[in-house]
Amino acid sequence: MTDLTDLPERGVIDLTGEDRVAFLQGLVSNDVAQAAPGTAVWAALLTPQGKWLSDFFILAERERLLLDCPHEHTALLVAKLSRFRLRSRVAVRDASDELRVHVAWDGAPDLPPGAIAAPDPRLAEAGWRILSPAPLPANATPAAWDAHRLALGLPDVTDMEAEKTLLLEAGFDELNGVSWSKGCYMGQELTARTRYRGLVKRRLVPVAVDGPLPAPGTPVQRDGQEVGTMRSGRGAAGLATLRLEALHAPVLACGEARLTPRMPAWMRGLTPESIP
Repeated sequence: MTDLTDLPERGVIDLTGEDRVAFLQGLVSNDVAQAAPGTAVWAALLTPQGKWLSDFFILAERERLLLDCPHEHTALLVAKLSRFRLRSRVAVRDASDELRVHVAWDGAPDLPPGAIAAPDPRLAEAGWRILSPAPLPANATPAAWDAHRLALGLPDVTDMEAEKTLLLEAGFDELNGVSWSKGCYMGQELTARTRYRGLVKRRLVPVAVDGPLPAPGTPVQRDGQEVGTMRSGRGAAGLATLRLEALHAPVLACGEARLTPRMPAWMRGLTPESIP
């Protein structure tokens, strides 16, 4: 049976105007032109130095683009995007009061008229992203969704650090969040250099937690040396940012818990042989 829940911690930003695609294309990490009815795009907005500021799903409906984004970032994103408009014929506004964000997984959802939906572009197992003007009948909870995305190793807003995290550290490349063929965008130079010069020194990875769940930001240690920090978690599963040399350690210490890194299949190239 398909699981479905609303996500009250997500908001929606509406972009209209004939320049909406070209405008957003020059700012974010992925190819906005690929967004179409039934097809979502996952992208990030970066600093000019290539550090993560926010990420969102881009859905298309008629003459507008809709950004499914963290609710805590809606005001920031509206302000930043509006600042870049210049002479572009585009309008940016917060539409969180008009559209609610839902997710569905373990099957395709049966949706009412008016709902806007697309498969999650990161992984097929992640399910569907859904925007609806009215609440949809839920048979799951946001906590159940959070457990599902942690089991898949998918990052959330709590897993990245503003103006610090690089996209390739958080798996954006492997999860279809970066286009290497589109034109320039803000922060592209560092993102490309990170890829082609192999500059990634740490990764956000899933971890099994044995013991009390550490709070986000708790240092992770290996043999008494700090090798990373805990990020989000729930129950016995979490995500931690770890230095590459710690990814294949049998066990790591974090607060009163022991962490065991686990590499999902989508994390290509993170074998012991590939890590310096």
